[in-house]
Amino acid sequence: MITAYLTHPDCSLHHMGPGHPENPQRLEAIRARLSLSGLLQQTMQADAKEADDESLRRVHATRHLNALTKCLPEEGIIPLDNDTLMNPDSLKAARLAAGAVIKGIDQVFKRQADNVFCAIRPPGHHAEAAEAMGFCFYNNIAVGAAYAKERYGAQRIAVLDFDVHQCNGTIDIFKNDPSVLICTSFQYPFYPWRYLRSEWQNVVNTPLEVGTDGPEFRRLIESQWLPALHRFKPDLVLISAGFDAHRDDPMGDVCLTDEDFYWITHMAMEIATLYADNRLVSSLEGGYNPTSLASGVEAHLKALLGQPFTNAP
Repeated sequence: MITAYLTHPDCSLHHMGPGHPENPQRLEAIRARLSLSGLLQQTMQADAKEADDESLRRVHATRHLNALTKCLPEEGIIPLDNDTLMNPDSLKAARLAAGAVIKGIDQVFKRQADNVFCAIRPPGHHAEAAEAMGFCFYNNIAVGAAYAKERYGAQRIAVLDFDVHQCNGTIDIFKNDPSVLICTSFQYPFYPWRYLRSEWQNVVNTPLEVGTDGPEFRRLIESQWLPALHRFKPDLVLISAGFDAHRDDPMGDVCLTDEDFYWITHMAMEIATLYADNRLVSSLEGGYNPTSLASGVEAHLKALLGQPFTNAP
């Protein structure tokens, strides 16, 4: 497997103040772990480019984009809500994050790579069509999905989200869109406190009880996601890869391990192989313990590269 690894140093310019869990050290922890293991060197590395206005407008209301631009401070940090803050570089980083997914879409459709991992921040899956929230400004995966439909004529896009929080933004943008199937697992009840019940035929909600472990997680995914995916037969698989459902992450109370992240990534790859000519693009979402975030991404990348899972120290 040829796996592309997309990131950009300017993703680290966005910060929301001391002590905020979504911080630049997240990407550094990933880079350090992957470099030390030698895994990063086995990928095809490249820098992302910023998403343009046209790409963002496919999924976000113009008033939302204009409001974010007007809020951007010239210096310091300003809050959009209790969790989501902006500094002068925040929107540049957010455009690079969305642009990474766009570049990943280009790579898999042009057969430059079999699959892609976007090591980017800020995350995106909470960003709704007209609202930034949950550390997210633009919905990176949604921007990529809309681009794939417009540029390459993708007709059936599966979005698989295994973050500990539900992808309310992705649902808000694509609910009732028959060309997009959204499969989302999440701790319940939990933030974002909206869209938590399945009211749309193209959304598979998989709520997880506090303390859910790997075997139960796998049972639920196999019984709920797999039948829907086989019926849907996606021609593109997108992953919102959140690692905050790890048992060591401080943000939630789900008890997954690195091997579970490897397992669900391998499952997604099997679907992509069956129906999408291997086309799969993954984008980083949550994960707030630097150690478990980095080890979870390592397991994710091993699966993408087609390597066996091993428990790394």
